[in-house]
Amino acid sequence: MSTLTSAAPRKKSPGQAAPTIGSRRRGKSRMDPTRNNTAAGLAAWLLALLFAAPVLWMILTSFHSETDAATNPPSIAANLTLDAYREFFGETSGVSPWPSLINSATASILSTVLVLVLAIPAAYALSIRPVKKWTDVMFFFLSTKMMPVVAAILPLYLFARTVGALDNIWFLILMYTSMNLPIAVWMMRSFLAEVPVEMLEAAQIDGAGLLLTLRKIIAPVAMPGIAATALICFIFSWNELLLARVLTGVVAGTAPVFLTGFVSGQGLFLAKVCAAAVVISLPVLFAGFAAQDKLVQGLSLGAVK
Repeated sequence: MSTLTSAAPRKKSPGQAAPTIGSRRRGKSRMDPTRNNTAAGLAAWLLALLFAAPVLWMILTSFHSETDAATNPPSIAANLTLDAYREFFGETSGVSPWPSLINSATASILSTVLVLVLAIPAAYALSIRPVKKWTDVMFFFLSTKMMPVVAAILPLYLFARTVGALDNIWFLILMYTSMNLPIAVWMMRSFLAEVPVEMLEAAQIDGAGLLLTLRKIIAPVAMPGIAATALICFIFSWNELLLARVLTGVVAGTAPVFLTGFVSGQGLFLAKVCAAAVVISLPVLFAGFAAQDKLVQGLSLGAVK
């Protein structure tokens, strides 16, 4: 009897509820988000290291001598030296990189300013005050990016030679402006579409014109988007090689063109190319870090309502 009594099920009190399967699952799932976050964090760090490995290897190779940089397999513990940087800055070669760096900065900054001056009013007309058949206009801007640059490089070269614009920094600025304008219009339209219409209506009631509205109302609200667009256009212009290689020469040559001058068919050049790539990448990295908060806000603008 004692055995049967002990084996008998206990009676539940009226206020006690039996645990259900759903409650067990909910109790177990409370531990899952932590594990998922840890796994996602580790995966993100692994991907970051995977993408950063070539850059770190390039920086390390730039501090090696040409003989150590050309060894196969590469020598990680080789002696460090600044010979590649001395040659890049012309201390041993006698060729200064500063004219090319100044040309790149001039073309990138001025073309970015021109792109913003043209893209913001165009995006205003396509988003806040949409014109007729604005979707056709957006498709036209997008269609200009469908043709590869290599297909248009010969007509551009012949045109520049005919008008005497070869090796001219101003013609290169015009090319960079036309290259980045479609991207800027698409980006700025998505940013300006998030501007509250009530603010624009209030400005219109107060008698503000178009220029005053753009400068006092729209620009402060859309500043993260403007910064993101400007940074992307600057990066595209700074890194552009094909147009600068074909349309420029000694006078208007840019930094990427100067970098390719270290690649030769004779001798060793890997350390010099890595040193040149590190130096030329620094302005873009500094610009990205300086505008990091604006870039994140601009690229995420409108993603969450």
